[in-house]
Amino acid sequence: MNRAFNRKKDKSWMHTPEALAKHYIPYNAKFLGNTEVEAPKGTEVVKDAVRKLKFQRHIKKSEGQKIPKVELQISIYGVKILDPKTKDVQHNCQLHRISFCADDKTDKRIFTFICKDSESNKHLCYVFDSEKCAEEITLTIGQAFDLAYKKFLESGGKDVETRKQIGGLQKRIQELETENTELKKQLQELEEQLMIAHVPPAGSVSVKLQSTDVFDMVPFSTVTPLVPSRASNGCPPPPPTSLPPDMSKDLFGAEPFDPFTCGAADFPPDIQSKLDEMQEGFKMGLTMEGTVFSLDPLDSRC
Repeated sequence: MNRAFNRKKDKSWMHTPEALAKHYIPYNAKFLGNTEVEAPKGTEVVKDAVRKLKFQRHIKKSEGQKIPKVELQISIYGVKILDPKTKDVQHNCQLHRISFCADDKTDKRIFTFICKDSESNKHLCYVFDSEKCAEEITLTIGQAFDLAYKKFLESGGKDVETRKQIGGLQKRIQELETENTELKKQLQELEEQLMIAHVPPAGSVSVKLQSTDVFDMVPFSTVTPLVPSRASNGCPPPPPTSLPPDMSKDLFGAEPFDPFTCGAADFPPDIQSKLDEMQEGFKMGLTMEGTVFSLDPLDSRC
């Protein structure tokens, strides 16, 4: 996993794993809003987002609007943004979708994170104003991400590729069974046609056209026997050469089964896409930074 905790890596986690796995850590903050960004990571990316949202907030402040207060609930299942009074969930940011988290080292109240939207797949930057605990919140998000990734691996996330191969094998087996059924049907039809062709008319005397062996049985041959012909110079003809078997086909003319070239698993689309999405998100990792992107401090009274 491409994790870059930068200056955070020498700090110990602030909460017990049980607190984030079985419960959640609540924080109160003011929500400046979110805005679409072009990249999932980058200090300059969040600088532009903070500049944009602060400008919008100053305009709303001049119109008499205040920054709304929210409650953040951080756990291994994500970062929920709720109304502190009604507890209605405004945003639910899953951790594997969060790719960047940063706090302002010059303004201890401002922090932000970038999350990929589950519906539009756009990268959105969320900006908050907390009461001098921005760094603690970013560390808590980092710890939750770390625990969620470990839980994903322990619960079978590392076997996603293996599950795909198993699903591919199962799909190939079903295809072979279908082909086998069809071949059996064709073989039965050919046998019925041969039986009809060899039934002599009533009252006719059957003539033995083929030679028999010592047990008066017709020798079995899968191919028509080749009748040797004498060469023009009187020498015996060379022995017939047999063509090499087609190694790309099996006995029934079907493609041979190769478990290493099977396709993707035929899982239900919702489950498979979820596994792929989580694997991709965790592989991208979470970058945490402490940087300067506060161009002008917000008025704490708004």
